[in-house]
Amino acid sequence: MSSQDTAFPVERQPSIRLVAMPSDTNPNGDVFGGWIMSQVDVAGSIPAVEAAGGRVVTVAVNHFEFHRPVFVGDVVSFFAEVKRVGRTSITVEVQVFAQRYPTRRECAKVTEATLTYVAVDAEGRSRPVQGEA
Repeated sequence: MSSQDTAFPVERQPSIRLVAMPSDTNPNGDVFGGWIMSQVDVAGSIPAVEAAGGRVVTVAVNHFEFHRPVFVGDVVSFFAEVKRVGRTSITVEVQVFAQRYPTRRECAKVTEATLTYVAVDAEGRSRPVQGEA
């Protein structure tokens, strides 16, 4: 097992969970990295919205690392956790696991990322995170 592999975090609930489909692939038949990036952004926004107490926008992708490819049929789970809350910003870490060939219960950590979101008001202007002065 390499340093990128870790046990599937059964004690945590994923923010989102999807099956990789043929329409999500690049010309080589691997799941397109852009699809994973998009899902990471969605997954990260869920705890960011909760922490902000309302609407957020993505302002930075601080770190994004692909460890292994994702294949059609993999069950892909996105685990997101708030790491830092500032006056207007929320930094979220997302770990992505692929359960390959679910009957064999093979699992690999395929991606990890850190994103920053900013709480915004109805006009799209930054605002303090709920509970922050």
